[in-house]
Amino acid sequence: MDTAPTADPSPWRILVVDDEPDLVEVLCGALRYEGWQARGAEDGPSAVALAAKWNPHAVVLDMMLPDLDGMEVLERIHAARPEVRVLFLTARDAVEDRIAALAAGGDDYVTKPFSLAEVVVRLRGLLRRATPVQPERVEPPAHALVLGDLVLDEQAREVTRAGDTVDLSPTEFALLRLLMRHPRQVLSKAQILDAVWSYDFGGQAHVVELYISYLRKKIDAGRPPMIHTVRGAGYLLKAPQ
Repeated sequence: MDTAPTADPSPWRILVVDDEPDLVEVLCGALRYEGWQARGAEDGPSAVALAAKWNPHAVVLDMMLPDLDGMEVLERIHAARPEVRVLFLTARDAVEDRIAALAAGGDDYVTKPFSLAEVVVRLRGLLRRATPVQPERVEPPAHALVLGDLVLDEQAREVTRAGDTVDLSPTEFALLRLLMRHPRQVLSKAQILDAVWSYDFGGQAHVVELYISYLRKKIDAGRPPMIHTVRGAGYLLKAPQ
């Protein structure tokens, strides 16, 4: 049985899997009453197929099912979506059965017979833990230089990219500040030497190349690159496209 979802806009989708149709219907009704979306399946293959199609946030899963048992259903669902939370329903209350359920990847369990209120409370706890915590957005200070997700605070002498602190030496900081003050502008090695090291070109091009490489390792490592080499001309800094 696949009980139809309601038009409820709640983000929580709960899949109820049990071989007793009446129990599936009652559980789905109780979950919808909480403002969640709920659909049901009465056997393992149907549950796996519906999970793949509907992408639930949590599954209320009977351990003893025809065709596929609950353990195998969980394994197949988690193979595609390991983040799905699973609340086992089981008529077995021995300690070893509970341990087996959790060891298989279940997040919690309820023994039959159970109260609907207990199922709802336990699911609410699982869903709360499944909710990603969004970091508080911190606006850069007005005096900071900002380019894409790169922020340089001249007064605090701090640099962050995508919110992560980037530790720079004084020379690296001065070089990045120069590039950020001239975004999308090609700066020659001679211009960089004069601005950062305060002396003329004088055959010291390797110093610029060396410190550009240092900056790349700290600013661009594992991220879309911002520091670019313009062959025969110099370097520029620009936000990723």
